[in-house]
Amino acid sequence: MKTSDHLANYIRQHLKIHGERFDIEMAKDAGVSLTKVRLCLEALIAKGEIISCQSTRFVKGNRTEGTSCRLAGYIRSAKPGSWS
Repeated sequence: MKTSDHLANYIRQHLKIHGERFDIEMAKDAGVSLTKVRLCLEALIAKGEIISCQSTRFVKGNRTEGTSCRLAGYIRSAKPGSWS
């Protein structure tokens, strides 16, 4: 990712494809620092493009804290075979 615009576009697309994601997951997937992702998320939140909340997840007994984000006003289509 070269510019903040590229990163912002990447984050928008990433959230559209994957739905709700943690900031640390997006940083890992984008191959950029968590700091850069968080700065970009702050700008997108200020514009009202995404919503976020502080969240704690437990995966296999490991606690992970971070910012959970999703696109504002966007609901992904249900996967085939899922309940409606």
